[in-house]
Amino acid sequence: MSNLSRLSEFILLGLSSRPEDQKPLFALFLIIYLVTLMGNLIIILAIHSDSQLQNPMYFFLTFLSFADICYTTVIVPKMLVNFLSEKKTISYAECLTQMYFFLVFGNIDSYLLAAMAIDRYVAICNPFHYVTVMNHRCCMLLLAFCITFPYLHSLLYVLLTNRLTFCASNIIHHFFCDVNPVLKLSCSSTFVNEVVAMTEGLASVMLPFVCILISYLRILIAILKIPSAAGKRKTFSTCSSHLTVVTLFYGSVSYIYFQPLSSYTVKDRIATMNYTVLTSMLNPFIYSLRNKDMKQGLEKLINKIMYQIDRFSSTKANRIQGP
Repeated sequence: MSNLSRLSEFILLGLSSRPEDQKPLFALFLIIYLVTLMGNLIIILAIHSDSQLQNPMYFFLTFLSFADICYTTVIVPKMLVNFLSEKKTISYAECLTQMYFFLVFGNIDSYLLAAMAIDRYVAICNPFHYVTVMNHRCCMLLLAFCITFPYLHSLLYVLLTNRLTFCASNIIHHFFCDVNPVLKLSCSSTFVNEVVAMTEGLASVMLPFVCILISYLRILIAILKIPSAAGKRKTFSTCSSHLTVVTLFYGSVSYIYFQPLSSYTVKDRIATMNYTVLTSMLNPFIYSLRNKDMKQGLEKLINKIMYQIDRFSSTKANRIQGP
């Protein structure tokens, strides 16, 4: 903090600087945020209330949905406030906090997707050992790693950013405090930050990606060995939802972060929208529309809710009528 005696806050330019765009954008992102919250909460409730969904795949999906809620909550509420305010400022401490938790939950998403890929690999390639391999202890250890490592990884980035000096422009050409747009404002050397990003950062991103890649290569080999076309389709359908989410997430992340800091431009804000906001909103729909067990779980949850509403309405009507 002592490095910033001349700069105590940043200005977030957002998605558009035109005044007439602010209210429509506010309405759009408020809807996206509410849909994200509701969709992921429904997924969590459906899994929690259905005994048939009490298995490792849905155990990890529960935490993925929770991480998605936190991921968007780190970014969108501040964005909504800025849409309606003239001064789109964010304090230095708030900026670093936002950056930290954005990195934390983004990395948790990434590692949970890898854990889910391991689960699919064991289920398809070693079905007879699935219960013993993916036991409760194994799931808890995977979850602990998925949460612990991102917290340490993100702390490194924030500490390295905190040592920089910001003494010139304080305008961030982004809608939140992402790493690259903030580094571009530094008037001190960002060499160490860039080296860490291209070594430790690349390794931390590639580790879950390689894990997912190897898992799906083994799954593909196993599927190709199945003699019937119907059997191949049925087996592939068990991991199609997960594969769709992985493609959406890693496609946009690789486009943004696998490029030099100097080439980072304003147009990259649109690509950032894919994995920060849109993917978190689409995940519940992907898992509910492309997954038979999830559909049944949602139907059971809706039936339970409707039953409770009917019961409450009947009780209220009886009280009004009296004895």
